Amino acid sequence: MPRQPDAPGMNGVLVVAKPAGPTSHDVVALVRRLASTRRIGHGGTLDPFASGVLPLFLGQATRLVEYHLADEKAYRATICLGATSTTDDLDGELTPTDGPAPSQAAVVAGLAGFVGPQLQQPPPYSAVQIGGRRAYKIARSGEIPELSPRTVTIHRLDLVAWNDRDPGRPIAEVDVRCSAGTYVRAIARDLGDRLGSGAYLCGLVRTGSGPFKLDDAVTLDALRTAAASGPDGVRPLLLAPDFGLGAIPVIHLNAAEIADASMGRFVRPEAGIGEVSGDGPIRLTDPSGRIVGMGRLDGRRVAPTKMLLG
Repeated sequence: MPRQPDAPGMNGVLVVAKPAGPTSHDVVALVRRLASTRRIGHGGTLDPFASGVLPLFLGQATRLVEYHLADEKAYRATICLGATSTTDDLDGELTPTDGPAPSQAAVVAGLAGFVGPQLQQPPPYSAVQIGGRRAYKIARSGEIPELSPRTVTIHRLDLVAWNDRDPGRPIAEVDVRCSAGTYVRAIARDLGDRLGSGAYLCGLVRTGSGPFKLDDAVTLDALRTAAASGPDGVRPLLLAPDFGLGAIPVIHLNAAEIADASMGRFVRPEAGIGEVSGDGPIRLTDPSGRIVGMGRLDGRRVAPTKMLLG
């Protein structure tokens, strides 16, 4: 059976509130079907047990995913103390630790020690590639993956709730704000090591991914309802393809300049180029402000680096 053509004009960012249970790939597959489009990228996966913000980039917006790769992330993490996990989260084999559990004050002090730039050891069960193989596949085969520490930055670690109804297994809820590439389950693991009590991540909600917030995300039920009569129902849920890229300067192009840029030619915009400096990326828009591509300055010209038309 031949493939159905993509729904026209399905270009933009769909911020999904992923529930716990399905994989990020499952959510992408659902949106691909409901929106009737094959071109979908995402702004960072979430583990199946995790929930929260999952930005999906549809159609022409897939070409802008790279500009979100460094976006900071925000989480509400639930950390269970008094045991360790083979995967550093609730999906692993748990081993209770000996000795008394840490106090609330000790946890607060321990969290404070992680704030700032640091080297973090990725978990063995992670998607880091080693010689073309995923670390988690190496770990599942019984081998120990050789993972190098990576530099991350923890901007915020605040204890927001404390549950010690089971004195030997207290639970801490923590607000986390961190750089892209940070493993929150590694924070839980390292906190347990530092306190001598063991700890693992037993719940995770991503509350923000760069400019995309959980309060503005669409639930899967709302998405299914919107698409009940067809993919056209999804289109009003989309944000502009360049939503969240407001810090990147803009140059407006006229129709002739857009045509030239679409052919890969350098253009000399009639207006606006004097207001832009530096060698960073530039958003190229039509006169109405709709993004048509990205470029860089080359003297008094603009070199198109990618165009979204067509």
